[in-house]
Amino acid sequence: MSDLAKGAAWINGRVVPIADATISVTDWGFTRSDATYDVVGVWDGAFFRLDDHLDRFMASLAKLHLNPDVTRDGIADILHRITAASGLRHAYCAFVATRGMQRVPGSRDPRTCENRFFAWIVPWVNVLADDVVARGARMKIAEGPERISPNAVDPRAKNYHWGDLTAGLFEALEDGFDTVALKDGDGNITEGPGFNLFAVIDGVVVTPASGVLEGITRRTALEVAHSLGIPTEIRDIPVAEFLEADEVFLSSTGGGVVPIVQVNSRILGNGAPGPVSLRLRETYSDWRANGPLRTPVRGYREN
Repeated sequence: MSDLAKGAAWINGRVVPIADATISVTDWGFTRSDATYDVVGVWDGAFFRLDDHLDRFMASLAKLHLNPDVTRDGIADILHRITAASGLRHAYCAFVATRGMQRVPGSRDPRTCENRFFAWIVPWVNVLADDVVARGARMKIAEGPERISPNAVDPRAKNYHWGDLTAGLFEALEDGFDTVALKDGDGNITEGPGFNLFAVIDGVVVTPASGVLEGITRRTALEVAHSLGIPTEIRDIPVAEFLEADEVFLSSTGGGVVPIVQVNSRILGNGAPGPVSLRLRETYSDWRANGPLRTPVRGYREN
């Protein structure tokens, strides 16, 4: 196995092994979490919904006044290059823009920073361990931390502001759960670390409307539901209502649709993934493996 097969990165205009990918400790992406990023999955040698991920990334750049001097087409070309160089056919491919470093030493004016672009790819990463995905996840709704208000940090611009999510994870993991969900200040369910949430309520697939990232996998799950004739709603979900749902599942690039079989002390479906969650998971997996939403990676070398 080559070093690139363990992961590859685009740094300073070239492809390097992931172990050699470094940024300055004075980059505001590191010192201030002043950055945006996106992640596209590579499945069986093809990106899934690459155009949608690129569209969201460009929108995030605009929201955060970031201009790393790379075009949308240029980003796509870099992602193809690092993926082909790695040879990875099932992978997690991230691309990042940071505020960068100050051109004027000591300045606190973000307009005088030189914005930077990076990209990297590693073997496939699931948002939860494979055995947890197979049996269904046990999730706690955090009692302590609440999700950062969208009035403070816009969750629609994908970001690294994870202090609230990390605190929630500690709480959930120390209580024996697999993962965590956070509520907002009004008592509505929001999202978890790296995933959107859904509830099946009286036959309707419902997902939170506010305080969440507008996930590409979330969009796919809604489209899958429509294709199966399952009604959907995007609206606020009070925690009390969420806890009474017939089924709960999450959506993430790293894992697709993942059933949840326990929320707090409540066991759903006798501890087994529910029928709606399983139908959505199966169809999502088929869409990811086949069909028009795939973009084959250019430039793989023949073995």
